[in-house]
Amino acid sequence: MDKDRYHHGDLANALIAAALAAVERDGVADLSLRSLAERLGVSRAAPYRHFPDRDALLAAVAARGFEALCEGYETALATPGNGVQALRAATRFYMDFASGRPGLHGLMFHTDFLTRTPPPAVLIPPANRAYDLLMRLVSATIPDADDRARKARTITVWSTTFGFVALRAAGRFKPFMRDPLEDAEIEAAILDAVAPLGAASAASPVLEGVARGLGFLKAEALETGLQFRTDRRFDVDGAA
Repeated sequence: MDKDRYHHGDLANALIAAALAAVERDGVADLSLRSLAERLGVSRAAPYRHFPDRDALLAAVAARGFEALCEGYETALATPGNGVQALRAATRFYMDFASGRPGLHGLMFHTDFLTRTPPPAVLIPPANRAYDLLMRLVSATIPDADDRARKARTITVWSTTFGFVALRAAGRFKPFMRDPLEDAEIEAAILDAVAPLGAASAASPVLEGVARGLGFLKAEALETGLQFRTDRRFDVDGAA
């Protein structure tokens, strides 16, 4: 391979792309800058001009995952129909993303990147934007709800979808739990729980009760790995 191929800055993107592939193929444990350099045909020292260590590269890979999640949510927001259809499209995208790219999903949500103080700076914009987009999607289904109700509902939607994909990935749905349900039926049930067709546009009394009960909670208590707060965002200084 021509070792001049990655000059003028595109080695960084080549390393991220190679790491993305390696994470899905082999997992994170054995990934190293040295092995990626060998795969790309560059010197062992070359990657360190772009990433100080393996951790920095993996954070950049996780950021690409959040960027992809944002793209999916933005596409869902443009879905014809009401807010319920858009939220269903976003939920479907997230479930497909988690099952189709399990290595990347795990790097995004099952590492300590976003629980650090501060988190890696590269992750802050796309991770915050992903949650902001999710809140927009949820809020569109309850346009008459107040801020507390929208936040409570977003936490509920996130907990439901994240919990489902985590349990599914861990193989926790045993035959006695799911038989005779097919995969499509289970996913349809999740969609109906998150965004039921024919849902009222205003916050229901039940939702209002949830909002009152959850109003004091911070989203980081969900132990999802994201640890988003409902009233503030990550910043590079670690304050949130």
